[in-house]
Amino acid sequence: MEFTSNMRLRVVLAPDNIKRLDILQNLTSAEHLKTIIQERLEIKDDFLIQFEDPEFGNELCNLTNITELPPERAVLKIIQKVPEESELETSISSLDTASMSSPSDSSNQSFPFVSVRQREMSWWPFPFPIPKFSYDVELRLEKGNDNFKEDGTLLTVPREMKMDILDSIAQAIFSFKAYPNNQELESVSAALIEKYPCLKDPGSGTGYHSWTMSIKYKVGNYRQKIRKAGCSEVTVNQKTKRCEVNFLPDNPVGQTDCSLQKEQYALQEEMKKKHFSMAIVDSKIELTFSLRRKEIISEEPLVADVLKQWPALFLEDQVCAEFYRITQTNLKSTFLSSLNEYAPKMIMLYRSRGGAYGDEMKTLLDQLDQASDVLAQRKATALKGLPLFMREKSGNFLKTCLVVVEEQVVLDNVQDFPTAVALLFGLIYAINISYPKELKYTFETIQKVFIGLDPQCSARVQSFKTKLLKLK
Repeated sequence: MEFTSNMRLRVVLAPDNIKRLDILQNLTSAEHLKTIIQERLEIKDDFLIQFEDPEFGNELCNLTNITELPPERAVLKIIQKVPEESELETSISSLDTASMSSPSDSSNQSFPFVSVRQREMSWWPFPFPIPKFSYDVELRLEKGNDNFKEDGTLLTVPREMKMDILDSIAQAIFSFKAYPNNQELESVSAALIEKYPCLKDPGSGTGYHSWTMSIKYKVGNYRQKIRKAGCSEVTVNQKTKRCEVNFLPDNPVGQTDCSLQKEQYALQEEMKKKHFSMAIVDSKIELTFSLRRKEIISEEPLVADVLKQWPALFLEDQVCAEFYRITQTNLKSTFLSSLNEYAPKMIMLYRSRGGAYGDEMKTLLDQLDQASDVLAQRKATALKGLPLFMREKSGNFLKTCLVVVEEQVVLDNVQDFPTAVALLFGLIYAINISYPKELKYTFETIQKVFIGLDPQCSARVQSFKTKLLKLK
């Protein structure tokens, strides 16, 4: 069976290796698609294809039949299968598993298999995917829906049935977020009633108010339960503040703090080499993610101390990879794509206000008018003018392609100003520091408008966003 032609795919090979692939031929099978991807993207090793399934809130599913793909556009994730005997000649393309040996070690020392408990979605799903309940509960709900459609009869829910429903929903919620807000909880109860209208509250305006409250209390009880079981994310008394998906993950299966500290030491030793192996660095920094987050969140070390303990974290590629691990969002491609779209509109906004922002904005716009590389200068001007537009102290923003945090140079020789801004933002997440108070609206704009983490904006940022979106 042929599926379709003229299909556009977004293929995720790694957090910072995402390709767009246009298929201009009919696809006959999942294996046919695999062959095309292997040839076009030059993938040498065997791999598994997963796709974002819109029927399950864009959760990843293994692709077994080509007809499972959404028509025209789809997002695929490539999971490379680890060979039984591998040489460290290629970098790891999946952050979910890693197994490798060092080419410089004649004994072919192998590194441990990595299985990391991390969330894979960076957004709250709408509508929320209601999980399957136990067999008997599903039967009762099916019968209840039939009766509701026939004569509007609501289902009387006994206590044990309600507990089964709430337990399953609490676990499903935690797979996305440990601390959902009221709007997100309400979206869950709304989805529940949408799927099972026989569960509506009698006489309630929305039909799901009591379910929202029950789910809220159940999620709180579930957090207490997993806190006692030792879940790191709810043991530390800190909530996510900036839409972190994996704020404080548990250790990988089979790993302890002690074993991960040994891996951390090995990573430090590797970084001391003049020509260190990026494959080893990639593997070990991924493996030690939970230990690093625990240290950073619990101990709140100075940047200089983080730099000493985790030098690999301050490599440009690792800043982006760490941001992806925390948010499941690609830092550079998302930020730079938004900047490409918004920079011309931002310049229009700056010019429309004339001299309202003083000489500094006028100087920026004059430099843009005189620039030979207008595209590059426009992006830099848009970013440098943002604190001025937000009426903040622009003198504390980046002015060169260096990234300095707590008076410590942590990244230099950065390609250009927009990349430096992206990396600074990534480091803020990686080392869990607050936005500078004098630039809080600037960084909120980067987070919520440019990168799209959290739609709830402050009044000032929402005003900027509205003005931006009105421009054509």
